[in-house]
Amino acid sequence: MKQEVMGGQAPDQAGTRLDTRLGARLAELRAERGWSLGELADRSGISRSTLSRAERAEISPTASLLNRLCHVYGRTMSQLLSEVESEPALLVRAAEQPVWEDRSSGFVRRSVSPPHAGLRAELVEGRLAEGADIAYDRPPVPGLEQHIWVLEGALDVTVQEAEHHVGAGDCLRMRVWGPTRFRCAGPGAVRYVLAVVLP
Repeated sequence: MKQEVMGGQAPDQAGTRLDTRLGARLAELRAERGWSLGELADRSGISRSTLSRAERAEISPTASLLNRLCHVYGRTMSQLLSEVESEPALLVRAAEQPVWEDRSSGFVRRSVSPPHAGLRAELVEGRLAEGADIAYDRPPVPGLEQHIWVLEGALDVTVQEAEHHVGAGDCLRMRVWGPTRFRCAGPGAVRYVLAVVLP
């Protein structure tokens, strides 16, 4: 059954430009493989209409939708997002770090150290609002190594049915092969660093 994985509120002007480039890149990736929208829908579990709207930038994709597409295309979310940004410099100033927001889930993602040719690791700052709950049905790349270091608040992480409560200062290390879920029960928001290492 194909799921509708829609975006949230209308993005601002900068978000609209990113969504337009992202939609074009998603269409390119599908075309490179010679897949129809129907074939991609079968592979990703996302409806044809949602895929079409994402490629035409009529919706701002959710984190869940991008995760599914990254799995199909064999890349991390940061790799996909970096493909629509300019080549990252060796020194990434705070003001130049790309920020992406999934407004429907209350998730803000800052690419602190974006993917770079020849490097296998990247750093991401994540922020989840109180009550936010994000589930990924699969990793974007099987066997992806992740280290989650909570800076403020607390994060509940489920990794293949094992639940972990990660408080401020704690670090959860894992290789991801199956479903994961990130929840912020509160009180307050959670801010964490995610280190991602390609297998």
